[in-house]
Amino acid sequence: MDMNRRQFFRVSGAGLAASSLVALGFSPTAALAETRSFKLARTTETRSTCPYCSVSCGLVIYTLGDKAKNVKSSIVHIEGDPDHPVNRGTLCPKGAGVMDMIQSPNRVTFPQVREPGTNEWKRLSWDEALTRVAKHMKADRDANLVKTVEKDGQQITVNRWNTTGFLISSASSNESGYLSVKVARGLGIVGLDTQARI
Repeated sequence: MDMNRRQFFRVSGAGLAASSLVALGFSPTAALAETRSFKLARTTETRSTCPYCSVSCGLVIYTLGDKAKNVKSSIVHIEGDPDHPVNRGTLCPKGAGVMDMIQSPNRVTFPQVREPGTNEWKRLSWDEALTRVAKHMKADRDANLVKTVEKDGQQITVNRWNTTGFLISSASSNESGYLSVKVARGLGIVGLDTQARI
């Protein structure tokens, strides 16, 4: 940087004036010493599993709320769980975008049905949706359950339900996966799989 004699004296004079003010107690350090609060300081940390694929990466979800009754807390940050044995804190681009999916205004948060012959989706309550699914499953099972097959001239009881499939989430725990398989097998469902194989 080229500096002539006049510019040198200006810079030196400004530095001398600033240091003199600091020496007299006019220091800006008190104003600058206030630290910004850490955005996760008052949050609640919850461990979860990424909902997208069968890898089942661990997530740490930070929510902010006063935990009062009937008050819904809001998610302020999501990151990979560094203690999780699968992903060890890393996330793929889809997993890193989980917060955008959760807070999207286009996210469907209630059940809907499109009746046959229409192109409009109708909103249902959760009770109506579960009742509807149960009725359709019962009607299909009653109509299509194979109770016996003939083998070597003998009737063998099989109780197979070949017309309905059951897909179990790979994000579920071992216990809930075990119970899901038991329920599906108890109903006679043969087409049974888990999302981990997709």
